[in-house]
Amino acid sequence: MSSTAPLSPETVRNFLYASTATVSMQMLKRGFRNSAVNGVRPLNPKATRLVGPAYTLRYVPGREDLDKPPTPADPPNAQRTAIEETPAGHVLVIGTEGNIRAGTLGDILALRLKVRGVAGVLSDGAMRDTPVIGKMDFPVYCAAAAAPPSMNSLHPVEVQIPVGVCGVPVYPGDIIVADEDGAIVVPRHIADEVARDSFEQERLEKFVAIRVGQGRPIAGTYPPNDETKAAYQAWIKAGEPPTG
Repeated sequence: MSSTAPLSPETVRNFLYASTATVSMQMLKRGFRNSAVNGVRPLNPKATRLVGPAYTLRYVPGREDLDKPPTPADPPNAQRTAIEETPAGHVLVIGTEGNIRAGTLGDILALRLKVRGVAGVLSDGAMRDTPVIGKMDFPVYCAAAAAPPSMNSLHPVEVQIPVGVCGVPVYPGDIIVADEDGAIVVPRHIADEVARDSFEQERLEKFVAIRVGQGRPIAGTYPPNDETKAAYQAWIKAGEPPTG
């Protein structure tokens, strides 16, 4: 299980500096081959960077006697709990078993999460009101768009339990890192070191890209040999000039 220790500002900065491609390599180096959530896309291409601990919500397929249009007298359910209790800075992770026949959230609930300071949403299901959510400055990742409301095909079961999202396990408190390539799930107890090493790898690869752009061959440059490593350290000391 993941630690519940909050992320340090440094760890958040390091994750935001690195791409998910870089983070996935650092996970692979630690033996994690099933950490990448593929098949989801951000609804707003201008609101993609996402880092935060997971707060989970699980749906199962709906049943007609249980899932009816909402009324003001309805008792609380797991969906409403998630909307009001996902902590600020956390990512609401919604597992639906890949059900995209109905939207897990709509624009009003997404707006409520945004106003409450939630970092974003990651779901293997669909969203409704996607034209509106797609204009929000709020990262929402999902697998599809769907017009019907959640109770048309889904039943909210529980919050803060392990869920599967596109075949990847997500435990409460795991760290979600997302960009245009998708999302990576990082167990909390290794998040600080993964973020640190992702930063370093990203910075090195920026230097390598400069060298390759200058016409240098891949051999000895990527991966770097001792000469390239020495040039990299000199580049850092020089303030990381964009021209190398």
